[in-house]
Amino acid sequence: MFKYLARKIRLLSNARKEPYLQFFHILGFYPDKIDYYQLALRHRSMTRSSASGHFLSNERLEFLGDAVLNSVVTDILFTRYDRQREGFLTNTRSKLVKRDFLNQLALEMGLDKLVVKSRHIGNNANSNIYGNAFEALIGAIYLDQGYKQCKRFVETRLFKTFIDLDKVVIDEKNYKSKIIEYCQKYHLKYEFVLLEEEVFSANSHLFRTGLVINGKNICEASGTSKKESQQNASYKAFCQIQENPDFLKETEALTVVE
Repeated sequence: MFKYLARKIRLLSNARKEPYLQFFHILGFYPDKIDYYQLALRHRSMTRSSASGHFLSNERLEFLGDAVLNSVVTDILFTRYDRQREGFLTNTRSKLVKRDFLNQLALEMGLDKLVVKSRHIGNNANSNIYGNAFEALIGAIYLDQGYKQCKRFVETRLFKTFIDLDKVVIDEKNYKSKIIEYCQKYHLKYEFVLLEEEVFSANSHLFRTGLVINGKNICEASGTSKKESQQNASYKAFCQIQENPDFLKETEALTVVE
């Protein structure tokens, strides 16, 4: 109890100090150990030595923050989308933690104004600086406040202020539209074929759909509705396109189905 009160008194005394206010506007809470956060915004071009002779920059915090952010986003998606499959969760998480997304997020949060870097480092040539600083900031929150505060920060600060999670999910989920756009762009004939429908009870069905492009059966997938089975088949095809650059050439060589 005494430690809790002492911490509250310390935070109140620091609340009007400029460094604490800067981080409060970004984080939505006052830091306890502000040194972590200041280090999180120190680029390696401005590395300094500690009293013990260690070189200090945000690289170690970035390493920690990367792992914590992946864990937090996984936790949130797993709970929020409890009926979605592993592929959907993995793809949505990948989009939320990928480098260019974090770079843009850091700019929207205003981290670019706080990052300490050499004036010889240009922004265009080093666009990952701010995304890296964001990950380091997550590492600082973890060390200072723990995992729960990291999760609270992502849920209540990022997803309510800077990230429209529902829009991200819609963009990631509608793979059928992506496949249709892909086929239209390259003038390919496509068709979703219902292969099988199983009825387990009055309210329980399982549909199996095949995706045919230019007469070639690309993949098959199941779902509890026709729409879901088509989306799942589209997701499989989308993954093939992403993983195999020659997929288009192989498909173009086929005769278009009339």
